[in-house]
Amino acid sequence: MIVLSHRGFWRDAAEKNQPVAFHRSFDAGFGTETDLRDHAGRLVIAHDMPCGRDPTLEAFLAMLGGRDLPLAINIKADGLGAGLLAAMAGRGNWFTFDMAVPDMLAQIRMGLPVFTRSSEYEPVPPLYDQVRGVWADDFSGGWQTPAKIRAFLADGKQVCLVSPELHGRDAAPLWSALLADGLGDAPGLMLCTDRPDAAAAFFGSKP
Repeated sequence: MIVLSHRGFWRDAAEKNQPVAFHRSFDAGFGTETDLRDHAGRLVIAHDMPCGRDPTLEAFLAMLGGRDLPLAINIKADGLGAGLLAAMAGRGNWFTFDMAVPDMLAQIRMGLPVFTRSSEYEPVPPLYDQVRGVWADDFSGGWQTPAKIRAFLADGKQVCLVSPELHGRDAAPLWSALLADGLGDAPGLMLCTDRPDAAAAFFGSKP
């Protein structure tokens, strides 16, 4: 199990997607999920509409430095693929997800490492045969199961599983089910969580 922090390793909600949370995540050895938009001709880290004071992608990558930690890039606007590909040249261990389907197809054709989405609203993940992995989400609970995750892994896909607390639910039942099923050390499986330290301790993962 590879643990990724959700919008950085934040301790207060105001720290989400801010340098303090990214530094804390990277210094602790965790990769992270974050959100990408464009503003005034630059790629910036922003979940909502950019305010003009958002960290740039360049600054974000500078925080990462030379550390080989996984990055999940949530695409919040169309047309970012070419700029992102140029910015990430020479870097491995990253993927994009959550873009519109036409933009997903464009990114696949550019050679970006794209993950498709699986949830109760996307029971058939778009462009599944053409992507590197699956962003396994679950908005209402009960959709993502160890069996579904194992099926994705068996197809040769990497999987990043959304931890239930991101949707306001208790993470313990799913975490326990994953551990009981032997998925705690499954190659190719990631967990995106607001509690990276607790997840690493629970699954015995080294950040």
